[in-house]
Amino acid sequence: MKVLLTGANGFIGSHILDRLIEMGHDVRCLIRRNSNLKNIEHIDCEYVYGDLLDCDALNKATQNVEAVIHTAAHAKDWGDYDLFYQSNVEGTLNLIKASKVNAVKKIILTSSISVYGEEHSTLAKNEKSPLNSHYKYFLDSIFPCKMNYYRDTKRIAKDKASEFAKKHNIDLLFIEPVWVFGEREFGTGFYDYLNTVRSGAKFLPGSNSNYFHVIYVKELAKAYERAIHYDFKGCEALIIGNSSPILMNDLYTMLCEGAGLKKPYNLPKYITYPVAFVMEVLWTMLRVKTPPILTRGRLNMFYDNIMFDVSKAKEVMGFEDKSDLKESIDKTIKWYQENGYL
Repeated sequence: MKVLLTGANGFIGSHILDRLIEMGHDVRCLIRRNSNLKNIEHIDCEYVYGDLLDCDALNKATQNVEAVIHTAAHAKDWGDYDLFYQSNVEGTLNLIKASKVNAVKKIILTSSISVYGEEHSTLAKNEKSPLNSHYKYFLDSIFPCKMNYYRDTKRIAKDKASEFAKKHNIDLLFIEPVWVFGEREFGTGFYDYLNTVRSGAKFLPGSNSNYFHVIYVKELAKAYERAIHYDFKGCEALIIGNSSPILMNDLYTMLCEGAGLKKPYNLPKYITYPVAFVMEVLWTMLRVKTPPILTRGRLNMFYDNIMFDVSKAKEVMGFEDKSDLKESIDKTIKWYQENGYL
């Protein structure tokens, strides 16, 4: 199948590209000029240069393809709201419009479980849960948490994409991954945690009781490849994750043991949260472009129950993550070590 892939040089996109090529698909990649292509330099495929705000490039990229897989996004927890909106909302709509003009049959968009909310919950959320992306952090109305910029713009993108699709009779599939780890990951927190422990940290944020939901990136890539064969209709969403959540304390213990490190002691939230808040305020007032090591958004992930029901993907698409979590973690750590990152 001829497939257009956006964000192909990124963490998740590069693994999807590997899987598509492995399964015999003909892939065209939309790449920004001057992008770092290290993740995909081993693959010979077609490039179209441009970005999600370049409508001419999008028109060219979507010509004569049967499916579009959209993974490009502004996925950070720091920065200006306008950057999040332009990439995550306007860029997504531009891609859908170009796909419509060129009669692309299957449009698969990467959404996020964050559209359902990542606040503490004792219940597993599913695709029918209400969209509740905005996390109500302490003094958020005065000092907005930038993590909400990502969450909120992904929700807006889902709303606007669905509205456009229904108006123009377009079929859309939203893939909504839980937290992703694996080789080439440097932005979702797992590598940062290991690197911080390796530097000698003895105490870090953490809890012994909260559950967290993850998926190995190579398993996620299989779900995307399967999705281009799935006959979805209307606007449909699929949450993709490991078969069950894991205690976050156990997850980080596995990570540390796999890397030959001693897991730090957990610091309670009443100690770490004020520090994170003060750092965010200072960084915001000083207009620092890079995020502080602690933010309210990052911090709450260490304490909140974040669980999802992933059964729908198995029921309707036949996808189930059957990988062994420890083996996947060990493969990830081995890659970091062999490439000089740990």
